[in-house]
Amino acid sequence: MLRSLYAGISGLRAEQTMLDVTSNNIANVNTTGFKSSSVQFEDTLSQTLSAAGLPQATKAGTNPSQVGLGVRVAAINTNLAQGEQQSTGNNLDTMISGDGYFVTTVGTQTLYTRDGAFHWDAQGRLATADGGLVEGWAAANGVINTGGAPGGISLPTGTVAPAVATTKAKVTGNLDSTGDGGTSVKEISVYGKDGAQKTLSLTFTPGTGGAWTYSADDGSGTPVTGSVQCTNGKVTGNTTVTTSDGITIDMTGLTGFAGLATATLATQDGTAAGRLLSTTMGSDGTLSGTFSNGATIPLARLALATFVNPEGLEKAGNSTMSQTLNSGPATLTTAGDGSAGTIVAGALEASNVDLSQEFTNLIIAQRGFQANARIITTSDQVLQDLVQLKQ
Repeated sequence: MLRSLYAGISGLRAEQTMLDVTSNNIANVNTTGFKSSSVQFEDTLSQTLSAAGLPQATKAGTNPSQVGLGVRVAAINTNLAQGEQQSTGNNLDTMISGDGYFVTTVGTQTLYTRDGAFHWDAQGRLATADGGLVEGWAAANGVINTGGAPGGISLPTGTVAPAVATTKAKVTGNLDSTGDGGTSVKEISVYGKDGAQKTLSLTFTPGTGGAWTYSADDGSGTPVTGSVQCTNGKVTGNTTVTTSDGITIDMTGLTGFAGLATATLATQDGTAAGRLLSTTMGSDGTLSGTFSNGATIPLARLALATFVNPEGLEKAGNSTMSQTLNSGPATLTTAGDGSAGTIVAGALEASNVDLSQEFTNLIIAQRGFQANARIITTSDQVLQDLVQLKQ
């Protein structure tokens, strides 16, 4: 049988593979985090008709004579170029600007993905669109330790920010050095260690010659008293006082000018317990919670994976990839570390498919298929002529 017939068949198969790969690229032009593929061809083993000849004194050497037996697919390579950033406005949509991969688990299998379209499930677990659980490190008392093995990221039901007891309060404004305003009572809400709210009261009573006495009462014991002196706009004396419950009141910000009474308890550093209102993602992959008491507390940090040879990863469907012998083992790291890249919250990575290139590849594959089909029909005509020689 003619060698050209089999060469044509091998060409049809190779060009069909190129059509399949190109079609898949075009089909995934809008798939989040998709990486396009390309086909690499190589020739098959050639049949040697005559071997190379050794040069001699009276005769030149001769080159080998070989006939190729066709083509085959050598590799299907993955293009790992970064896709464009697509802003979504959804804070749980997360994009990696770099070479890292999100780490997910489905059952007992660990998979890797560039698709950061995450959501919370009914059990408060961070998950991918297809149900994979996103891996990372959970915070303990607001501290994240990335030294251990990562696990699933979840928000326990009823997550709260703990109360913070008031330890400091600050007084600002002006005490009227003339004392014409009379006794002045200033109050501010403060918080105990259990988050219970109570009132801190600071009472200023005018004396003579710019002197003022004060009484600080946080409702937990005997009021603490002291005095200050207003001289030429400056307040001197015991300008720091600590209540019976350990709240230090700083009065160094007071002034003592005449005719103006604006002294007030301006700030305190305690908070009540707060419920979780929303979550935000930082550029380092830290997931933080915003609470009703104004606190922002780290809850978890995403784990990222890098590979020595990411082109060696095997596509496992659902926009995920799995580790192979040639990808090398996954190196777990965090955003901002080395080549892993940084996190862009509120955005997704678009497919890196170049439609103009893919349509060009379609034309090339189509013409290649037609040319190889022509080889088969021509070989068939030669065989037909050969059969008709007997007639």
